[in-house]
Amino acid sequence: MSSRHDLGPKPHLGYTQNLLERAAERRGDKAWLDGLAADPRTASYVVGSELIVLKNTGGEVLGATFTPAEAQALAPNTTETIFLGLLNGGARLGIGIEQADAEALKSRNDLVVIDLRSIAIKGMVEPDHLPPIAEAKAMLHWHARHRFCSSCGAPTQVMQAGWKRECVACKVEHFPRTDPVAIMLAVKGDHCLLGRSGRFAATMWSCLAGFLEPGEAIEDAVRREIREEAGIVCGRVKYLFSQPWPFPSSLMMGCHAEALTTEIKIDEEIEDARWFSRDECAAMLMRRHPDGLTTPPPVAIAHHIIRDWVENDVVF
Repeated sequence: MSSRHDLGPKPHLGYTQNLLERAAERRGDKAWLDGLAADPRTASYVVGSELIVLKNTGGEVLGATFTPAEAQALAPNTTETIFLGLLNGGARLGIGIEQADAEALKSRNDLVVIDLRSIAIKGMVEPDHLPPIAEAKAMLHWHARHRFCSSCGAPTQVMQAGWKRECVACKVEHFPRTDPVAIMLAVKGDHCLLGRSGRFAATMWSCLAGFLEPGEAIEDAVRREIREEAGIVCGRVKYLFSQPWPFPSSLMMGCHAEALTTEIKIDEEIEDARWFSRDECAAMLMRRHPDGLTTPPPVAIAHHIIRDWVENDVVF
């Protein structure tokens, strides 16, 4: 049990704990899928590229779902419809519209059209809605970029309720992809290594991260990325937990790494890196650092990786 009661209750990790049963066996049942629009239990999430369409309820927590008919009426045309899964027997769909059509909806007082990051950080929907919205956004992004076959260049068509595209010419099947990312905290004694990207808010420091390369294990990617970005050599690696990250479609795999060296040599991938003490990190998590420094918000896995190290004695 953590001795850091000053940190307060542990926050929820965004986009995780999806309550939907994906019901993959239903994806090929055309008759059942065709009947979903008439089923009063069916609810839809509406996504316009980077924008999510919500119902303006007048309160801080907004409505996240529409009936299929409501979703279809929002824009002149929809793109793909994805069967996301079942919740209490009712289907959940992801319905895509063009970003320009989503932008046009911003003028309506009964709707709120906003990016998913803002929704998650501000708590604009009930937390249970974040995982299926992330699922819908990632899937629709994949469809938007796979309308043509990478093998022969011919158009592809949607199959399996949105979970496959098939080339109309060469019949090659294309399936959704997830890009694996290692995100890690190098630790040495009572200090950890945090870095800064030029795109971060001015006060924010975070874990280092990078995409896995072909043929690379998670542990090897952790060691490589820390060495490349900060010049720190690491030994043992401990996997912690993961997070779907729909920007556009990654899986973040959180780790702690045993730092064997301390001299920092940053490369062009990051703006800066430095060692922080455990107490400094605690102050940053609580937004009480004397210099105003902060960690990423609780919706991000980096927040939880740092907090896990602050709360627990990491032993390799």
